[in-house]
Amino acid sequence: MASKVRLYVDQPLGKGQTVLLERDQAHYLFGVMRLAVGTVLSLFNGRDGEWDVEVAEAGKRGGALTCLAQTRPLQMPPDLWLCFAPIKKARTDFIVEKAAEMGAARILPVLTDFTNSERVRVDRLQAHAVEAAEQCGGTYVPEVAEPVKLDRLLADWPAGRQLMFCDEALVGAGQVLRDAGPGPWAILIGPEGGFSEAERKRLRAQPFAHPVSLGPRILRADTAAVAALTLWQQALGDW
Repeated sequence: MASKVRLYVDQPLGKGQTVLLERDQAHYLFGVMRLAVGTVLSLFNGRDGEWDVEVAEAGKRGGALTCLAQTRPLQMPPDLWLCFAPIKKARTDFIVEKAAEMGAARILPVLTDFTNSERVRVDRLQAHAVEAAEQCGGTYVPEVAEPVKLDRLLADWPAGRQLMFCDEALVGAGQVLRDAGPGPWAILIGPEGGFSEAERKRLRAQPFAHPVSLGPRILRADTAAVAALTLWQQALGDW
């Protein structure tokens, strides 16, 4: 019998492959979702696409699934990073979830002069990215990187990657992106207090940075992340 359950696993997937479940996964599938032996669900691992699998063994502390057939190949997102200054816990969680849903390939917490939340639990944020991919039907899970200071991020910036720098002092975004063209990109969202003047000056001096506006109103950081991802996807992404 079929199930709408989707689950991320960090194991190879292929026809006839047996996938052994960890205790938490078994509890979710058999204790929470009440799946039984013979139930078909979907698995993905960020590498091998999406697979229909059948419950072969079901227990309170473990279980086993058998891969039946691939239902979708791996669909990679555009080569887009989302760089953002961490904010309050729930709103940072929201940013990571929406970045995963909207097609960011990598998520980078950035510490700026005015960042007011420097404690970042990368493992927890990565779990949110996994949950978002499970719920939105994605076959890829973006990496959540370790936090990095803005100065270090810019000093180590990879050649060929352009940066969409969201600056509330400017007007216009779509045309700026189209003029810059496709390729590897990143979006940078500042903290609740905005960028410092020194940071803004340094960003404007970078040849790879393209300052854009997100409209006439000052947006909250989590809203700005969604708005910026939407603008980029419409101009240069896979929407």
